[in-house]
Amino acid sequence: MNQKPKIGKDAVSLDHLRDADYSPYRFFTAEEWARFRADTPMTLAADEVARLRSLNDPIDLDEVRRIYLSLSRLLSAHVEASQILFAQRKRFLNLSDDQKTPFIIGIAGSVAVGKSTTARVLKELLSRWPSSPKVDLITTDGFLQSNSYLEEHGLMERKGFPESYDMPALLKFLSAIKAGHAGVPAPLYSHLTYDVLPDRFQSVDRPDILIFEGINVLQSRDLPADGTIVPMVSDFFDFSIYIDADESLIHKWYVDRFMRLRKTAFVDPKSYFHRYSEITDAAALERAEYLWENINLKNLRRNILPTRPRADLILRKGRDHLVEQVSLRKL
Repeated sequence: MNQKPKIGKDAVSLDHLRDADYSPYRFFTAEEWARFRADTPMTLAADEVARLRSLNDPIDLDEVRRIYLSLSRLLSAHVEASQILFAQRKRFLNLSDDQKTPFIIGIAGSVAVGKSTTARVLKELLSRWPSSPKVDLITTDGFLQSNSYLEEHGLMERKGFPESYDMPALLKFLSAIKAGHAGVPAPLYSHLTYDVLPDRFQSVDRPDILIFEGINVLQSRDLPADGTIVPMVSDFFDFSIYIDADESLIHKWYVDRFMRLRKTAFVDPKSYFHRYSEITDAAALERAEYLWENINLKNLRRNILPTRPRADLILRKGRDHLVEQVSLRKL
């Protein structure tokens, strides 16, 4: 006889809640999810998708049709509902000059799982809605502390962990966006030099939609006992997405990407990782495994994966790097 998971002091993983009456999610196969696209038009071409995808990510037009057109339609409904609610609250508060603030979408997940591809594809799809909204994309990389700061504080091997970010600057940025401020600066990051770019910024000027992508954007924090208000990054989100996959698959994707990068981006003498392009394949593989085991896997288990149940939507990928299951939080 099938038994439902026990409810007790031990946490029940999301995977075990699929058939439980108390699950906060509805679960769909990729094929079931694809039907929700209805008459949503395809506005991307094959060459554009190829340009938008990251290294080792096989997303193509078929995957956009299966997953992202339905997601675009769902987000359109959420944005429209948000606008209606804003107008109603404006009337309720008798506000005459209050401007609509951007609809913010957070995208979280492990390294090498495909967050950047999802963010870029969504940005293009959303910006091509009939209403032609202005859509901006920001990653949390620019809010990392500089390498000099991380080295000084012994945090280089915890880069990407919550403590490696300039959290006050990140929260100040999101607060300014939600307040409708114009020309809000977002610091820039170089994946070539593996560091923030001093005094380089991207100006975010009152977009209709902001996509905010990063591994720890759904991270919670300890709350003070006296009830003092402590903002979290996810407090500013109107919708959140978590890109998910088995740990073993993410491990493989990370190592495969590292080995490919040493023959591409790492070849550049200006690359922070240039030294890995000049060692043997065996030595490079050993280094990739070290980085996975001692940095990325620890961050995934301690900080990233525990935030998965906080997402509004979970895209779970299979071995071929394509989405197999979609979990949508119930209203």
